[in-house]
Amino acid sequence: MAVNYIETLENCRFCLMCRHMAALAVVTDVETLTPHGIALIATSVERGLIEWNDETVGVIYSEPDGGNCRAHCVFDQPHPEAVAAVRAELVEQNLAPQVVYEVQAALEKWATPFAEKPVEAASGTGDVAIFVGDEAKYLWPGTIPAVQKLVAAAEGGPVIIGNGRSNGLLATSLGLRSTAVALAEANLAEIRISGAKTLLVLSPGDYFTFNQAYSERLDVEFPDDVEIVELTTWLAQQMDAGVLKFRADAVGAEVTYVDPTHAVRVPGREDIVRGLVTAVANSNPLELFWRRDRAQPVGSTHLQFSKPELAEKLTRARLQDAQNSGAKTIICEDPGTLHQLNKYASEYGLQVQGLYELLAEQVES
Repeated sequence: MAVNYIETLENCRFCLMCRHMAALAVVTDVETLTPHGIALIATSVERGLIEWNDETVGVIYSEPDGGNCRAHCVFDQPHPEAVAAVRAELVEQNLAPQVVYEVQAALEKWATPFAEKPVEAASGTGDVAIFVGDEAKYLWPGTIPAVQKLVAAAEGGPVIIGNGRSNGLLATSLGLRSTAVALAEANLAEIRISGAKTLLVLSPGDYFTFNQAYSERLDVEFPDDVEIVELTTWLAQQMDAGVLKFRADAVGAEVTYVDPTHAVRVPGREDIVRGLVTAVANSNPLELFWRRDRAQPVGSTHLQFSKPELAEKLTRARLQDAQNSGAKTIICEDPGTLHQLNKYASEYGLQVQGLYELLAEQVES
């Protein structure tokens, strides 16, 4: 693999550069769960000072893989990639938590841990394809018809690919490298068959996976002749060009936008998506404390399986932040983030609204 994980973790083990942005450190105040604490565990095992056991393996599987540590590292140390490589070794040695192998079985049989249904095969060809994935299909299904309506209004019918299939990031996060490679290759095969020159993705997590994780973690190269574009960016371009117009009366003033999990991995997107929110809300959204380049993930990473109690803490922290902002409605585009927020939103007096559904309701025909 491209990442020398021992060298990376040696560099991280006594560095506190990203400590203030470490998501679990913020919500737990447990130093062991900081990037440098996790690196210390892994390098101490490498030195023979400690051994792998339930406790030390549990620490390694607590790193959320949200990208915050690397995004706030001046030296761009690939800490999450290094931890993923350590987990891959644990999987090979049969030392990973049992739930990891359960998720592996689901991914290898159904290409998703969220449903026991086969992936819907892509059909047709065209210049534009949309990667749906498994989170949109099963966790926030209203996304799919909304996205189809929005793209069709500007471009015509897009080719739907990966309809119910994981993008592979969950597998890489858990250390399931061969499973992730198989998912990646299946997704790329559908892209090639579609003939698409533009691949629209629904979230920064999808963008990061296709644009970076495939090559860095899996040695799988995305086609050079296909451009990966976040759907929010594409919609903003269509709106600026006058191709798409939206009515600005959908929601009231007490709305906030939650930067989704993995947002920090795609810098420069912050104002683009907020412009879409403003277009339908007719006012700028309220801002959270943990926003933009310091956005924190919710529990939509592998933690929902490997460490569900930590996933819940992350999600509740974002909801508390939204409540503190004075908002009544949360808007986000990422299906996985929306699903996690919606689990507990009512306890904070909040409603959760999908951005794509909102835009589809307000688009002028």
